[in-house]
Amino acid sequence: MPFEVRFWGVRGSIPAPGPQTRRYGGNTPCVEIRCGEELLIFDLGSGARALGDSLLAAAGGPVRGNIFITHYHYDHLQGLPFFAPIFVPTSELTMNGPARNGRTTRELLSGHMVQPYFPVTAEGTFRAKVTYRDLPADGTLQLGPAKVQWLELNHPGGSLGYRVECGGRSVVYATDVEHGSDMDSGMFEFARGADLFIYDSMYTEDEYHGRGGPARTGWGHSTWQAAVAAADAAQVKTLVLFHHDPNRDDAAMDKLLRQVRKHRPDAIAAKEAMVIKL
Repeated sequence: MPFEVRFWGVRGSIPAPGPQTRRYGGNTPCVEIRCGEELLIFDLGSGARALGDSLLAAAGGPVRGNIFITHYHYDHLQGLPFFAPIFVPTSELTMNGPARNGRTTRELLSGHMVQPYFPVTAEGTFRAKVTYRDLPADGTLQLGPAKVQWLELNHPGGSLGYRVECGGRSVVYATDVEHGSDMDSGMFEFARGADLFIYDSMYTEDEYHGRGGPARTGWGHSTWQAAVAAADAAQVKTLVLFHHDPNRDDAAMDKLLRQVRKHRPDAIAAKEAMVIKL
């Protein structure tokens, strides 16, 4: 059964387009996973615009699938108002995300498209059949041949990590997580043995601890060193560095990856348009 991962946005915090980030990409998080005919989309950062256009072009008609939101920070939802399939009346999309602060997934997503911050509202412009599903702190969904599990990660305001199993293989998507909390052990068990481990590796240890600049502790992100330690603890097969710092250009990303591969030769740094078949 086909099982593949395609990256549409790999950058963190804010889009960083330009010639210095051309090879790795400047769009914020959006990852497409295919398990057989099942379409799963993780986050709707600015990369979702190109994904939506690609889906409509390939399908030649309506798009059907499940969208999973890790959390509601802007960089993970910037592409929502520009995701073309959601404006096609015959498309069928399920929005899966955690309820937060007494508000449902529907309310939280709609809150990103309100005056005076955006000219049109979600309720007024979405034409697709959109179903909203509030996810508890942890759980499991069976979507055709795909088994999707999730759990809470250590991030300000909360964030969900996801695991997708398909035909005996597995992918873990654990972006926006800060290491060093008592939640680490649960995340290691959640990711144990995964074939592909997509993990937040936004900073170096020097950046994280403020050696030469402001400290990033408490900001909700991890380091490449912590990513290596997590991959080792969870005994995953391949580590994928993700949520790249917007200030890290292609040359700096190459340097960072070389450092990581001294410890994990299997490591990959996510790039836009990269496809990994499992």
